[in-house]
Amino acid sequence: MADPSTYRPKPSEIPTSPGVYRFRDAHGRVIYVGKAKNLRARLGSYFQDVAALHPRTQQMVTTAASVEWTVVETEVASLALEYAWIKEYDPRFNVKYRDDKSYPYLAVTMSEEVPRAMVMRGAKRKGNRYFGPYGHAWAIRETVDLMLRVFPVRTCSAGVYRRAERAGRPCLLGYIDKCAAPCVGRISVEDHRALAEDFCTFMAGQTKPFVRRLESEMKEAAADLDFERAARLRDDLAALQRVVEKNEVVLADGTDADVFAMASDELEASVQVFHVRDGRVRGQRGWVVEKVEDVTDGELVERLLQQVYGDVAEVDAAATTDPRNAVPREVLVPVLPPDLPEVTEWLSGLRGAQVSVRVPQRGDKRALAQTVHRNAEHALVLHKTRRAGDLTTRSQALADLAEALDLAEAPLRIECYDISHTQGTHQVGAMVVFEDGLPRKNAYRRFIVRGSDGSGARDDTEAIAEVLTRRFRNYRTAREEAVDDDGKPLTSGPVDPDTGRPTKFAYPPNLVVVDGGAPQVAAAQRVFDELGVEDVALVGLAKRLEEVWLPGEEFPLILPRTSPGLYLLQRLRDEAHRFAITAHRGRRSKAMTRSVLDDVPGLGPTRAAALLKHFGSVAKVRAADVEQIAQVKGIGPRTAQSVHDALNPPEPAATDGSERATSGGPTPPAPTTDGSGLAS
Repeated sequence: MADPSTYRPKPSEIPTSPGVYRFRDAHGRVIYVGKAKNLRARLGSYFQDVAALHPRTQQMVTTAASVEWTVVETEVASLALEYAWIKEYDPRFNVKYRDDKSYPYLAVTMSEEVPRAMVMRGAKRKGNRYFGPYGHAWAIRETVDLMLRVFPVRTCSAGVYRRAERAGRPCLLGYIDKCAAPCVGRISVEDHRALAEDFCTFMAGQTKPFVRRLESEMKEAAADLDFERAARLRDDLAALQRVVEKNEVVLADGTDADVFAMASDELEASVQVFHVRDGRVRGQRGWVVEKVEDVTDGELVERLLQQVYGDVAEVDAAATTDPRNAVPREVLVPVLPPDLPEVTEWLSGLRGAQVSVRVPQRGDKRALAQTVHRNAEHALVLHKTRRAGDLTTRSQALADLAEALDLAEAPLRIECYDISHTQGTHQVGAMVVFEDGLPRKNAYRRFIVRGSDGSGARDDTEAIAEVLTRRFRNYRTAREEAVDDDGKPLTSGPVDPDTGRPTKFAYPPNLVVVDGGAPQVAAAQRVFDELGVEDVALVGLAKRLEEVWLPGEEFPLILPRTSPGLYLLQRLRDEAHRFAITAHRGRRSKAMTRSVLDDVPGLGPTRAAALLKHFGSVAKVRAADVEQIAQVKGIGPRTAQSVHDALNPPEPAATDGSERATSGGPTPPAPTTDGSGLAS
């Protein structure tokens, strides 16, 4: 635990300009990012009496080992830079909003030559157009099914489209007129794209032109006595009207707005937003955030707006190709952010037009905000009752481990190691990482266990020793290379000077957990002794009775079955086991797909694949002669001879019965077979 006075910069060194600052820990990892109108005043507030700080701020400043800052021209620029750094470094002590679930969107893949309408979750892709989010995927499919009567755009996958294109026959949707069937040329690619554009225009809220057009065409068909076409247009018109009526008008003035509401307690906050377009609710979305830093409700709202709208500049074509749709005219919030002018200017710049950020006071907008707030309260209650890994539970588990293992502080970073193999073959070591009690999957690592002779380890203890040796030798090397221009060790840790990111295995864990009992723990301790690792605690978790083994102890430590610390260790062990088995199965499957052609000298994988593609199977390659093999592209006469010889080894010479044994009478002739397998 660091003393903030050891890295406090002199007040005269800190500018009074607006800027963004970063706190780093002893290993160079960014743990907090903030912005300030006056850097000197803001940073000075962190270096007052530690006892006077908020408990979470105390933990941050005592975990940090250095602070740095970047001066910017305007406060709006500091807002954008702060968001970019939080997104890049993922600091542990910054508020991070997490979606309470992955909401589905209706996506139209305008980036493809033949656009497709589909349900999509996850990250948005540039060039596509998105509508939503929706509460349920079935709601999207129901809407699309109605829309296909009027806008029969493609909805099939790429594989189905290619098969229909090769066969010259459309799929079922093409036969029932719910797809224009560009795969078989019923409509040109250009006309289909225009149809997809109309589909997107209608979904974006411009419904009246299409409704009026269908009404006009229906009346013309009826006047021409084409009642069959008129009836079909009538049904199409009814389908469009059902789509329009699905969204009830909530704002009579037909405005575009995003309505935010928040419900919170001392540790967490739940946020909900209704996306209102053309006066109707087009989508809903929710987040849950842990208050890992001392922030007010207004600051939480500011961070929320940064996250919701921060990606618009990066993927301006991905959201809807129109920033006016991504950033609405009005943003209604429960509490105004402290830097309201800067936030408003930033949002207006993203939209390309004026944006109003305000708290609704009366009328329909106030009533809608209350509805959103009730949703946020309900979401927070559900989160508290369903999520076992909340901040309170995780903090209790870490404190429980620290007390049980007699650690100086809670183990904020824990690494767990496991070995997976099949009877000693295809050995794989796995390292999983938990930070603050949660998995950090981008830090997981796999190790191919080689052993002393390259054929693998003799047992699990040797494999554990090899994996830990490689992991902590890399860490020690990284630390030794972390020096400044004068050759002095850097307090900021091993960080790549070009990218600013930590180097490989740059951070040591507070605790190492190995899957196993006393032998595995003893092997790991020998590695620590050889490499001089003294600041990392070590335990083993045995599966049989879930006992915890400590180095040098004759008897294990038994934690209560209801202990949150034991539950955390079990989660670590199970995650490491899952990760190790997955890696082992992948390696084993890859090895089992080897062909006899892989052992032919001078024949690489490309030419082996060419042989299999030409002949169809190894049996047919074996039956071919040298001249036939040499006809394959890339196979020369010498390689063809090698392939033929490898697949057709010479048979051992047979005895003729004239040889005599070293003693005794003549050797009887060997029995022969007649081809049926029976001796003659």
